[in-house]
Amino acid sequence: MKRVLFIVIVLFLLAGSGWAQGKIGYVDSQRIFSELPEFKEAEAKFNKEVEDWEEQAADMKAEIDSLIVEKDKNSLVWSATKKTEVENRLTAKQDTLQQFLDITFGPGGKAERRMNELSQPLKERVIAIIRRIAIENDYDMVLDAALVSIAFAKESLDLTDDVISEVSKEN
Repeated sequence: MKRVLFIVIVLFLLAGSGWAQGKIGYVDSQRIFSELPEFKEAEAKFNKEVEDWEEQAADMKAEIDSLIVEKDKNSLVWSATKKTEVENRLTAKQDTLQQFLDITFGPGGKAERRMNELSQPLKERVIAIIRRIAIENDYDMVLDAALVSIAFAKESLDLTDDVISEVSKEN
């Protein structure tokens, strides 16, 4: 809702400043990225790494589950010292798993950093191409339909195919 309001305000300001004749285009960045082989490769690489991290977490969880079963099965025959020792090991393993999950999948974690690392060069290339197309075709503004809600726009204002074509030419 804030994005739509922002666009309406920008358009209102542009119209009020005599810039109403300005040329505005748009792209669909989701479609651009979904159609680019390089992005698909980066996404596949990222998904494989995430799968490996999830496997590590599952192994840690299996160790915890095994220790819980062992504790439940033997708690009646163990001494208080042994129970405390196992509970401490269990708590340590649970803490280690939680730390691993936070460091790997939490905000700013390995997964987020890795996705940015893999996608940032492609994003920068696409933005540079959008900028070049906008300048060459005298667009004053290019919106991203994936980030803002566009209720209506003429198809002639959609630069998505042009961007995909230019990115493909660079390969």
